Formats: sequence, structure tokens, C-alpha cells
Amino acid sequence: FCEKTKISLLVPVPALNLGRRRVFSSKFTAVCFHPRKNAVVARSCSPSALVNPTVFFDIAVGSQPLGRVSFELFADKVPKTAENFRALSTGEKGFGYKGSCFHRIEKLEDENFLLKHTGPGILSMANAGPNTNGPQFFICTAKTEWLDDKHVVFGRVKEGMSIVEAMEHFGSENGQTSKKVTIANCGQL
Repeated sequence: FCEKTKISLLVPVPALNLGRRRVFSSKFTAVCFHPRKNAVVARSCSPSALVNPTVFFDIAVGSQPLGRVSFELFADKVPKTAENFRALSTGEKGFGYKGSCFHRIEKLEDENFLLKHTGPGILSMANAGPNTNGPQFFICTAKTEWLDDKHVVFGRVKEGMSIVEAMEHFGSENGQTSKKVTIANCGQL
């Protein structure tokens, strides 16, 4: 659904539609990542996925650092989805979220819907319907239970929720950012 709003990077999303139903209100309830170009999705599941890894994003607004957000990935519940996000965060396959210079999209199946959108900080896959996950994700900034069983929850903000909240200030009603918000650096802790 991020493609429909033409979001360029980490951007607050005020209103999105899934079918005929409006999903978000005029208050921001998610920060959504959408690569500038299409992206390759990492597809391996290594032993590191058995432990819940922590990855980080260093966020910049314009050329100024905003801060670091770290995420716990729920590899114990959704190992394939968590490993894919971890590998894209580290760039270990030669591509990833840093710089967001992607060139192709491959869809992934919905792994499961065991985890729910219980409140701020939930990390979830953006998709265009069942089994269409790619590199797009969003970070909830409010409880979004209507997304349960439609979007795979695969992590949570561990530290840096104040950075996610600060990012919301650069959003607008049409989804465009007032300043360029980027993932300046990322990796695994």
C-alpha cells in the first residue's frame, strides 16, 4: 500500500486504503518505509535467526543526524521475515536498506499472523494483499488492531521511539515529507 501513496523513504503515513476501507485516520499512526527504487529481498534463513537479533537504523533529516532507532526482530516467531529484514539491515548480501539503492522487488509469502499490532513501536510488513511482502515495512505509532491478520508483525522498536515520533513531524496530510528523511546507516548490534 505504500506504493499508492508514493512515499520515498521513512515517511509518516496519514491515510492509506486497503480495498474500500480507510486504514489510517488524519493522525499519523505509522511511519512507513518505501524504497526510492524497487528492491531485492534477501531470502535466506541462517542460524542467527534462531535468536531474536537487534538491528539499528541511524536516521537523518536532510544532512543532519536525527538519532538511532534499534529494533528487536522476532526470529523466534517469524524466522524468515526477521532474517530477511536483518540481512537487508546489515547489507551482507551486497544490498540493503542503507542508501536504498534497490533494483528489483520479489514478493514473500505471509509467514504467520501470531503477533499482533498492540501499540506504538510495532514493526510490520507492508503489503498489497496476501503473500505480497517485499522490502517495505512500517513502524506503528499507535495501536492498530485492524491490521492484525493482514500484515506480518516481525519486530518492535527496542530503543529510539522518540526518534520515530520526531520523524512524524516531517510528514504531511498527503504523505509527502517536508524534509528528506533517510536511513543514513544501518546494521546489527
